[in-house]
Amino acid sequence: MLLNCDLGESYGAWKMGLDSHVMPHIDLANIACGFHAGDPTVMANTLALAKAHHVGIGAHPGYPDLQGFGRRSMNLSETDLRNTLHYQIAALEGMARVQGMTLRYVKPHGALYNDMMRDEAILLQVLKTLSEYPTKLELMLLATAKQAHHTRLAEQFGVELLFEAFADRLYTDQGQLSPRTQPNAVHDEANLLAQVKQLLTHGTVTTASGQALPLKADTLCVHGDNMDSINQIVTIKKLLKTQ
Repeated sequence: MLLNCDLGESYGAWKMGLDSHVMPHIDLANIACGFHAGDPTVMANTLALAKAHHVGIGAHPGYPDLQGFGRRSMNLSETDLRNTLHYQIAALEGMARVQGMTLRYVKPHGALYNDMMRDEAILLQVLKTLSEYPTKLELMLLATAKQAHHTRLAEQFGVELLFEAFADRLYTDQGQLSPRTQPNAVHDEANLLAQVKQLLTHGTVTTASGQALPLKADTLCVHGDNMDSINQIVTIKKLLKTQ
């Protein structure tokens, strides 16, 4: 199972995350494209860091919401959403080409990711947007109980999917992430490692109600916001090597 992480989310004088500590331990870097975080210099530096560590790269576009870090939903028209995504993807892909790198996939950020998983109409818009892009790109999305249905939808647009699970988030019975506003929505270290072990060993996660939910994931999302989380990534990497 591949490890992915959201990176390149600093901008200007504001610093976010410990990208240089995370990059050596992951397989896929979801790089912010300037709308919820990131700027041209941060994007270029993050790409160079990924190249140095032979990490695959994906665009991490969000709603145009720098102030809210892309965590606020926006009611965009289909045209505005398409153009917003194409703009961000093209920016990162162009900068990647300058460094001799190839963009592999797209993973929407924050509220856009959640909206896409909650509202099939938005998911269809995202799939259509990727199908219109001149470079073939995969879509990374949440592995849920509707995984087979999502695969069929993507096939209609000729888009391949990367299904991800989250190491540090509590799940609902439907396979959605519990809202951050809910108690225990974000796991502490003990529960995080227990969830990873359960997913690797049994292919399930325990939901908020105590049910064992089957998940088939290609990649596991981790976060590198502080040194504790870096240490967790190192531990998870060791667990993966034992499988």
